[in-house]
Amino acid sequence: MQLTQLLRKAARERPQDVAIVDGARRLGFAELAERSARLAAVLHEFGVRAGDRVGLLAHNSHRYAEFLMGAWWAGAVVNPVNTRWSAAEVAASLDDCDTRILLVDEHFADMAAGLPERAACLRSLVFCGNGPPPHGMADLEALLAAAWPAADADRGFDDLAAVMYTGGTTGRPKGVMLSHRNLLVNALATAAVFPEPLDRVGLVAAPMFHIGGCAQWLQLLVALRARTVLVPFFDELRVLQAIQQEQVTDTFLVPTMLKRLIEHARFGSFDLSSLRTVLYGAAAIDETLLAAAMRALPGVKFQQLYGMTEAAPVVCALPPSMHAPGPQQGRRLRAAGFPTAVAAIRIVDASGNEAERGATGEITVRGPTVMQGYWQRPEETAAVLADGWLHTGDAGRIDEEGLLHVVDRIKDMIVTGGENVFSAEVENVLAEHAAVQSCAVIGIPDADWGEKVHAVVVMRPGHTVAEQALIAHCRERIAGYKCPRSVEFRAELPLSAAGKLQKFQLRAPWWEGQARRVGGTAAAGR
Repeated sequence: MQLTQLLRKAARERPQDVAIVDGARRLGFAELAERSARLAAVLHEFGVRAGDRVGLLAHNSHRYAEFLMGAWWAGAVVNPVNTRWSAAEVAASLDDCDTRILLVDEHFADMAAGLPERAACLRSLVFCGNGPPPHGMADLEALLAAAWPAADADRGFDDLAAVMYTGGTTGRPKGVMLSHRNLLVNALATAAVFPEPLDRVGLVAAPMFHIGGCAQWLQLLVALRARTVLVPFFDELRVLQAIQQEQVTDTFLVPTMLKRLIEHARFGSFDLSSLRTVLYGAAAIDETLLAAAMRALPGVKFQQLYGMTEAAPVVCALPPSMHAPGPQQGRRLRAAGFPTAVAAIRIVDASGNEAERGATGEITVRGPTVMQGYWQRPEETAAVLADGWLHTGDAGRIDEEGLLHVVDRIKDMIVTGGENVFSAEVENVLAEHAAVQSCAVIGIPDADWGEKVHAVVVMRPGHTVAEQALIAHCRERIAGYKCPRSVEFRAELPLSAAGKLQKFQLRAPWWEGQARRVGGTAAAGR
């Protein structure tokens, strides 16, 4: 059970069939396999050995697919770097899992040039973008041309395949350890949810550093051997043009993307008749938005996915049949879906006992896709993987049809535009400002992003600070999507008799009257 196995099979049986479309560049399965094998040889020349971590800081392209397969071909472990992080956050993730070689494209070459000074572990920078390599970076294309394809390292099953970073309640990202088995079984199980002919063309618009984009590509390429169209990042016109030009049949969109797409001024001017399936997830979707999307794309089947990075990622799917009009449609559309064939789900109470059908408790998951743990965090791993079950931190219930409903989050996490933000990290940054005495960060409803980051701040006596100044302070230290979009100032924060912050009091006025739905990080990961 190796992630490279099915690529090798496709290269033998369908060598000339198009595997990747990246603008004008088209790679067949055989060419993708050969370039992956050459990349493996290049990594070996840099001293990469079985189990070593290799990073990539880049937008989606054919090189991303080659990086993933090439690193696995070499027996290495991938560390796909979040392109939205600051240089300090990138360096911290590299050091955390001792990533000594980093591939970088032209979009992030300037940032990468300064990373060796920030990341003590980093030894080599390799340029994998368009144009000439910057000073001090090796040229990947030249190295590939000179390399002889390496033999597959044959790593698989429970060998570590990826360390994918996600938010942490302590304010520091955690590296989720996913094995070959985790990723491959999830790809096969998720593909099995769609029992349609395999003449598919999939569009990947979600970033491939994220579990959502990575998993979608694996489902299409590895499980279905479908043609995969890559766009470097989500842009409404790029996506609409790609669907029309490449006759795309399937795509995955987080709710923010879906909203932007159907509301674009030129949406109606494109021929989208090839589109058969839209997968959505990774964040809560407003029922009004879902209804509008179904009207805008009347011939398209919609399917929701629910999961988390720690489960590689999909554990539930709400099939197109559950979107059909009828007396049960409203209730069904509020559900996350049915468990996949390889995911066992149970709801537990505060004591860890299984709750009765219909009762609300914590969602726990068990199966072959559940992560090995958090990189070098044994205590946090033990707490989450308790009694053989992954404790998701999401509260939910299972209805009479067996549909899982996610009703709230136990963990203090904000999902904004498909990205996960842990309030502790933002609070830590706000607390560094000289004018801030105390603060609390919460998620509040937002029509465009599902939730937006909102800060409640108590200033130190004798100090003043403007809302925009605090937001700018955050932007200098953390990724933009984590920064507060709004700030309110209070004389004090609500505390319990024991002195604990009561965030529910801060959230309540914002969420009153809202039919709150939590999307839980489906194919875009936690």
